[in-house]
Parts: sequence; structure tokens; C-alpha cells
Amino acid sequence: MATSMARSGLRAAAAAAFRGGAKSGSRPVIPNKRSFSASAHHDDAYETAKWEKITYAGIVTCTILSIYNLSKGHPHHPDPPAYAYLHIRSKEFPWGPDGLFEKKQHSEH
Repeated sequence: MATSMARSGLRAAAAAAFRGGAKSGSRPVIPNKRSFSASAHHDDAYETAKWEKITYAGIVTCTILSIYNLSKGHPHHPDPPAYAYLHIRSKEFPWGPDGLFEKKQHSEH
């Protein structure tokens, strides 16, 4: 609100200076007219076509890079040693001696 009041006050002062305050022989100062983006004379169809081409180029580039990365494979590391202390179970699970997603062969079956 305060900025709009200040702006209108500045406009009124500029208009008064423009109308009667100019000295003879000097050119009056005309405030620059604000240009909006609609008056920039850009071709919207050209911009749309440009960004459509950029989008398609990006899609092709990302697809090629992903195919390349997925086709390389990944390194296989050797399995770590089976240390005895890693699978200590002092109490059986409620669903049996195996883990929930493991199925081992037991000699008693």
C-alpha cells in the first residue's frame, strides 16, 4: 500500500515537472514506458518448437546413457567368510529353525 502511494506521488510530481516546470531550451524528461513480456515480439511457436527439440534430445541422451550403464554390468565381489559368530541363535524362531526367508535342509527330516 505504501509503495503504491509513493509511486503515485512520484508520478504526480513527475507530471507536474513535465507540464510546467521545464525550463525553456531544455528537453523535458519523459519517463520510460515499462515494457511487458507480451510486447517483446517473441515468436511463441518458435520457442515451443525449440523446447520440444531440447526435450526430445534430453530424452534420447538419458535413454542412451541408461542403456550404456545397465549394459556394463557390475563387479562381483567374493563372498565373505562364514564366521561362526555371525549366525548365533540361542533361541529358535517362532516359525522354526530356519530364518523367515531361508529354507535349509535338515538331517532329521
